[in-house]
Amino acid sequence: MVRRNDRRRAALVDAAIEVLAREGARGLTFRAVDVEAAVPVGTASNYFADRDDLLTQAGARVYERLQPDEATLARQRAAGRDRETYAELMRELVGRVSSFRTGYLALLELRLEATRRPGLRAVLTERVRADIEANVAYHEASGLPGDAMAVKLLMLALNWLIVEQLTLPDVFTEAERERLVAAAVERIVTDE
Repeated sequence: MVRRNDRRRAALVDAAIEVLAREGARGLTFRAVDVEAAVPVGTASNYFADRDDLLTQAGARVYERLQPDEATLARQRAAGRDRETYAELMRELVGRVSSFRTGYLALLELRLEATRRPGLRAVLTERVRADIEANVAYHEASGLPGDAMAVKLLMLALNWLIVEQLTLPDVFTEAERERLVAAAVERIVTDE
């Protein structure tokens, strides 16, 4: 029987994200989630059908937590429509994603685990594809310069910059990261 206390489930999924980031997918067990969430042993197994269910829900939760809040969206809608504004939006994005370090590292672990689990791969593929489509649609509606290809290229480039920042933070200084984001926008986004 799968339990329905939504607050407890969210706390368990958040604990799973922390375990994934710290221990990797192989360290993600129901017991490890119980310990991380500070709940009685056996609690997580009452909330998730199996480990695949827990992995899938952890991935979905990371995406939920990475979404910008309404104030950020309103600020973005009110901003200019030029490449400098675009660069500032991308710097904000890199900062927001990087500030949820464990979430992004958990996503990397999930991607690696997806190479061994076809069901997880299907779920992540669908989620990432939907994320790309949503970003392209948002961009096209925003009036910012550039096209769908520019959005996709920036996503690819900035994702690796985030990986670099979270896994080897001393490779680039903060000032270098800022310049790299600005250069990526300048070189990829055209003023059509």
